[in-house]
Amino acid sequence: MGLTVAAKKKAKSGRAPEGAKLRSASDDLRADARRNRDKLVEAAAPAFAEHGTKASLEDIARQAGVGIGTLYRHFPTREHLVEVVYGREVEQLIDAADELAQREAPDVALEQWMLRFVGYIAAKRGMAESLRTLYASNSALFAKASGAVPQTLQRLVEAAAAAGLIRQDIQSADLLQALSGLYSAPDTPDWRDRSRRLVGLLMDGLRTVPAQKRGG
Repeated sequence: MGLTVAAKKKAKSGRAPEGAKLRSASDDLRADARRNRDKLVEAAAPAFAEHGTKASLEDIARQAGVGIGTLYRHFPTREHLVEVVYGREVEQLIDAADELAQREAPDVALEQWMLRFVGYIAAKRGMAESLRTLYASNSALFAKASGAVPQTLQRLVEAAAAAGLIRQDIQSADLLQALSGLYSAPDTPDWRDRSRRLVGLLMDGLRTVPAQKRGG
């Protein structure tokens, strides 16, 4: 198709047609800054889970592939970084429920989600000191976790019970209490392995039919 008269005039003048979006240098800088920020948050979560308050910000920056100055531009204090990492961990835990429910049997989705909860607790334990500081000044940060996480677990429990794959008499609050006890368990090198085994024990007690026997 031919160009309109207006488009021909703008092409001749060297200007882009109306509505065309030109990517500016500032756009590129903003996109690069967002990528760096995301990489820092991605690197910080496992560092906090493994090393807790001893996690080195310099090591986090190095793992993210940026300089320590870049880290401090995005997160002036350790608490700023912890706040964003904690929020991300909550979001990912909640989002995982829908993802697992779409591709797994309801009881398997429940088990896999509880294993992810172990990872969430590991990160939270590592950030405990900073989270206590944040709670004193920003309790709204924890409102979503205290409401959405129990509701997410309840949906998964109800779906598995409705499918006849777990006991009908279980309440999600009881299950959450058992899982939350992991937070205060002794901080030993095998904490994560023991926590994952506990999830297996809980599911063995919940299932009406062992997963390995299903369909056999």
